[in-house]
Amino acid sequence: MLRTRNPVHALTASERDAALELCARNLPANVFVAARLLEGVLTTQPGTVLGHKVDGRLEALCWSSANLVPVEADESELAYFADRVRRWRRHCASILGPADQVAELWRHLAPSWGPARAVRANQPLMSTMELPSSLGVELDPRVRPATVGEVDLVMPAAAHMFEGEIGYPPYSGSGAAYRTALLALIDRGHTFVAVEDGDVVFKADVGSVALGCAQIQGVWLAPHLRGQGLAAPLMASVVEQVMTTRARWVTLYVNDFNASARATYRHVGFEDVGTFSTVLL
Repeated sequence: MLRTRNPVHALTASERDAALELCARNLPANVFVAARLLEGVLTTQPGTVLGHKVDGRLEALCWSSANLVPVEADESELAYFADRVRRWRRHCASILGPADQVAELWRHLAPSWGPARAVRANQPLMSTMELPSSLGVELDPRVRPATVGEVDLVMPAAAHMFEGEIGYPPYSGSGAAYRTALLALIDRGHTFVAVEDGDVVFKADVGSVALGCAQIQGVWLAPHLRGQGLAAPLMASVVEQVMTTRARWVTLYVNDFNASARATYRHVGFEDVGTFSTVLL
């Protein structure tokens, strides 16, 4: 494709509402970017949200920081985004989002950014608006928001989950930065835990909240408790509390090969609403 000038631009604070309107076209898929917009990144982190306009109307976005996350982008727009970020390879850890957009973005970037460490091409995007209790699902009463004083209890569970999911530890040497990130989630009431005999045996995080939708991530159950029918009541309790305190629409995405997790989420009330992909770099 021949281009004289790339029409992609970095969004400014004045374009926030238009960007949120674009995210709302498919909120379960775009809640991550919507949440960052509401947190004020257009002011605090200028340049992290790229946009493309057609006839003066914002038609596509791409979150461009430690991750690339496309929003409502078609093939030509993804080509423009790829051209804009191609030189940023060393700053990016992954590309994630709706499967078709991720695949097309990676097609443009792979020749210069590849090879990927892993490509998870089929990650069911699931959502629910039904309280698990209304479906007759048991709630585990132990689940509650973690307190800031429990960050050092949460940290081993969070690190174990991260390494199992991504394939490498979340930090080497000092874990101070990782601890700070966990503390920020806990301080906002976004980390839920079950504690048994002084140890965190279950945790889940609310990674994003925006426009009445919340996305759950980082779900982890201690290995010695798996396969005992505990996951559904624990997860149901998280979903119930998120729905009653933060957002009635709850979403998440999961690896297609994680059959037990998918079964747990379906039992709690989640249904497939799309497909995500993640390219790990």
